[in-house]
Amino acid sequence: MRFTVVAVGKLKERFWTDACAEYLKRLQPYAKTEVREVADVDPARAGGVAAAREREGAAVLAALTASSHVVLLAIEGKERSSEGLAQRLDELKLRGTSDIAFVVGGSDGVSDAVRARADETLSFGKITLPHNLARVVLLEQLYRAQKISRGEPYHK
Repeated sequence: MRFTVVAVGKLKERFWTDACAEYLKRLQPYAKTEVREVADVDPARAGGVAAAREREGAAVLAALTASSHVVLLAIEGKERSSEGLAQRLDELKLRGTSDIAFVVGGSDGVSDAVRARADETLSFGKITLPHNLARVVLLEQLYRAQKISRGEPYHK
């Protein structure tokens, strides 16, 4: 299985990069996992929020492969427990889907084109998470899902 996380914005603070690096390291024995960062666009320089979102969206779409099953993280998406996420990833694998891309949008959301490209949406609940934290939570949940799928204990 291959996971690609396409995220708008670069992690600047060391605590975010360290947390992501730790979960990426833990994930490697289970699934080839890659993070592709696309530049966030300043709305003041792009001509407004909508224009910035469109430019970011074009970069997100360019970072996806045609064969990827795309899961967009969105507050209105389907909520899944950790066990439910593990089960969903197992279902995709059984259907022959081995390339799954997760999209973490920027602080102003994602373009309509990115929403249209998504095969499904995933929500971590009704709370709003900073996109940096959402990336860490996603990587942790992917790792946890792999442990659950294999019946292995999850060490905290």
